[in-house]
Amino acid sequence: MIDSPATEAPGGAWSFAAAREPAEFPAAGVHGVPGVWHAGDRGRTLCGIRGRYLSFFLHHFQPQDLASCRKCRALAEAAPTRPCGQERLHDLLLQEADDGPLRTDLLAALRRGARIAYWGTGPARDLTRSYARLDRMTEEAGPAAEALAAAGTSLTLARVEDTDQQYLVVLPYDGRARIARGPATVPPTASPSPPPTPPAAPGDGRGGP
Repeated sequence: MIDSPATEAPGGAWSFAAAREPAEFPAAGVHGVPGVWHAGDRGRTLCGIRGRYLSFFLHHFQPQDLASCRKCRALAEAAPTRPCGQERLHDLLLQEADDGPLRTDLLAALRRGARIAYWGTGPARDLTRSYARLDRMTEEAGPAAEALAAAGTSLTLARVEDTDQQYLVVLPYDGRARIARGPATVPPTASPSPPPTPPAAPGDGRGGP
């Protein structure tokens, strides 16, 4: 999951309430009726077709698609909105992370609409290699690395990018969340200064005697 909140919100202030997202439903098709998309919900469609006549797909129902069922479209658009990614991660951390300065700062960043650069569950080794970026963490990197190393085959990992900070959240399947933090950008390595030019030797053609 990648969640980039809008930079402008009604009233000029970002909030969980203003950032709520439309409800999502899996796309479904009816056997023998190709070319029409329905919104799936608990083994049936929103318009009432039962599961044994349906095929469900991995992508979401798109209400504005010209091929979408009109009744499913109306019901999907009228469905209650759901919390945005920032609010869902905020509430997860309230439950799964111990209280402390990093959690306090990360919760505040999420309430400001900090960007969720990545949030997903998968094989621990793959997530560590592709998304953890432990080398960029300057606070609590050790405990986060230990949690990654001790994780079994699967874990949940999130990276949050604030204005001048980035956070790593490691949530093992059977443990408490670990939070690490580092600067938003890694400063470039300074190039070594060139050695000073040696003084000209007399009579070498550089204006000396």
